[in-house]
Amino acid sequence: MQSQSYHALSSADSQLANSQLIVDCSGASPNLLYWGAKLSDTTTADMLKALNIRQEAPSCCAEEAPISLSPMHGTGFLGQSGFRGHRAGLYKAPDCRIETVSQVNPQQLLIVTQDRANNIRFTHRLAMDPHSGIVQATTEVTNTADTELTLDRCDAPSLKVPSTLNQLISFEGCWAGEFQMQRNNRPTGIYSRENICGRTSHHNFPGLIITDQSSTETSGEAYGLHLGWSGNHRISTEILGDGRGTVQMGELLLPGEIILPAGGSYLSPTLYAGYSNTGFNGLSQQFHRYYRSAMRSQRTDNKPRPVHYNSWEAVYFDHQPAQLMQLAEEAASLGAERFILDDGWFRQRHDDSTGLGDWVVDSAVYPQGLHPLIEHCESLGMEFGLWIEPEMVNPDSELFRAHPDWVLGAESNQAILARNQLVLNLSLPDVQSYLLNSIQTLLTDHRISYLKWDMNRDIHQPMDHHGKAMVHQQTHSLYSLLAKIRQQFPALEIESCASGGGRVDLGILQFTDRVWVSDNNDALDRLAIQKGFSMFFPADIMGTHVGARKGHITGRTIDINTRAGVALFGHMGVEADLMALDRAERSCLQSAIVLHKRYRPLIHSGDLYRLDTPDYAHSFGIVAANKSQALFSYTLLTRHNSTLPQPIRLAGLEPDMMYTINTEWPSDCDPILPQQSRISGAALMNQGIQMPLLKPQMLVIFSLQKTTRDN
Repeated sequence: MQSQSYHALSSADSQLANSQLIVDCSGASPNLLYWGAKLSDTTTADMLKALNIRQEAPSCCAEEAPISLSPMHGTGFLGQSGFRGHRAGLYKAPDCRIETVSQVNPQQLLIVTQDRANNIRFTHRLAMDPHSGIVQATTEVTNTADTELTLDRCDAPSLKVPSTLNQLISFEGCWAGEFQMQRNNRPTGIYSRENICGRTSHHNFPGLIITDQSSTETSGEAYGLHLGWSGNHRISTEILGDGRGTVQMGELLLPGEIILPAGGSYLSPTLYAGYSNTGFNGLSQQFHRYYRSAMRSQRTDNKPRPVHYNSWEAVYFDHQPAQLMQLAEEAASLGAERFILDDGWFRQRHDDSTGLGDWVVDSAVYPQGLHPLIEHCESLGMEFGLWIEPEMVNPDSELFRAHPDWVLGAESNQAILARNQLVLNLSLPDVQSYLLNSIQTLLTDHRISYLKWDMNRDIHQPMDHHGKAMVHQQTHSLYSLLAKIRQQFPALEIESCASGGGRVDLGILQFTDRVWVSDNNDALDRLAIQKGFSMFFPADIMGTHVGARKGHITGRTIDINTRAGVALFGHMGVEADLMALDRAERSCLQSAIVLHKRYRPLIHSGDLYRLDTPDYAHSFGIVAANKSQALFSYTLLTRHNSTLPQPIRLAGLEPDMMYTINTEWPSDCDPILPQQSRISGAALMNQGIQMPLLKPQMLVIFSLQKTTRDN
């Protein structure tokens, strides 16, 4: 389908990645001609061009303005502009011409367009991952004049999504309640969400799914879009008055934040986009495969993801080395493979009001430093990890007293505190140097394999002391700091935490290996949080911890079997006072970790299939790529109005393959089927399987294994 005017991007894997994207370069600016299911070889771009011809509408321009990759006002386009800029308040009607189109292979396309009226060059880069079908798209703007260009907006490439898909799934929430999925009708006009938190945010995750009201987990069309950016953002979808539909995502620029000098350039964050005609599961699997094939690092591929023990909910700020060593012994006996020392280890850190920024071990609490604890953990067969929050400072700290000018905020205004802390201006060279040296010293002086990198507040005063907006620079400075640490300590693993899931995106995941999805360890709340998370991200980077018997955030008491069973399906850990466990809880938790380790290769590499269930239940499974093995979970959330729950139809199995089914968890649960029952994948997916009688808030986990008549 390639020609001088039309350029197609297609994936190499037709089984999962069955989409195609075609760009029309025949006009003044590039625009998306087609994006959807892969077309037949007999289909030509000219056919699609003919099908896109629309009649002249009354009271409209004789020639309808195309929706370019960067639609702009002054071209006849009456929707949202993907680019806004000016020179001292002046901006002329664009006069665009495509200068070059480069396509080196079927998966990569680069288009350069010059706006001759405003002396602006647009460079659009589009790529389709050959294994997953995920599209990566960026817009770069270059000032080709000799005067400054102020940018107000520069989105990633605008993509057309059929307006016949009439449903939107957005992701909202709050601290301890992240990734809540909201389904709404797609309106005529603009649906827009903006984030000005200075980080990805708990409230407005930069992701959107556009679908049809009939689409489900296992069937129907769905487009998924995610902006890989850890700062302010804007996401919007629009159905124009003429009926066409678009999606735009980009960085939300504050006034005066980007001013390009002569020859200067701005590159938008990357938009990641996928298309599925096999429901939401197919869409999620594409994003998961993209992360695993294109982004996951060798430092985590070379070994299983260690089971964590985190000290936070056991001791908070009350650090006592003898108690921590005892906790380490208990954690190791349960099967933990990494011990994480959380907040409270550094100088004068007795609560959250002091010490932040002074990254020196508190000698009053640790007279011999952290070495005895680290050595003790290692003697028990565990790695050692450490909590750190480098971007922040307490006013009551040696760092702030020495350098009050290092924080963001206006000198004339009273500083806005959140969690008793202020935000360091990472763009200052002295701040970068101080943080890099502090972290280097910690990592050089101690055997630390893992950093839990936290950020516990939004940026409420996002400017330097001169009043210059800084979120763009702050975000890139964070990336730069992490890149320097990565270069010097390539084996170090880093977790992205921001009061839980406040900074989860494919931008920060360029530099980190795990995300803390939520500070909320309540198992029932976690089911919804982890479901929303799973729409874009795989289980192997999803931090999931078994919390205390009584949830520290919700106050709800949940059975240990449910707490362990929910945490089992991610990067598993424990975050509770192990001394408070009774014998039954300890035995249960130990068995759960054994079960996790047995199925860890499957959980961290298999395909996720969320199941369509009644509102009273929650169910999903992980299926091996070759369909020979699977692990499913079923949770009864509330009572149902029948003597037995409805059967559930499994998904992702090979129809002709025969499976045996074993109940894996809880250990005292009755078998779901008689032993040695052999059931075809087709029967399990179409007839379904009856779940056992459970009490509300209980779950059952069962495995499927390929079998033959001989065994």
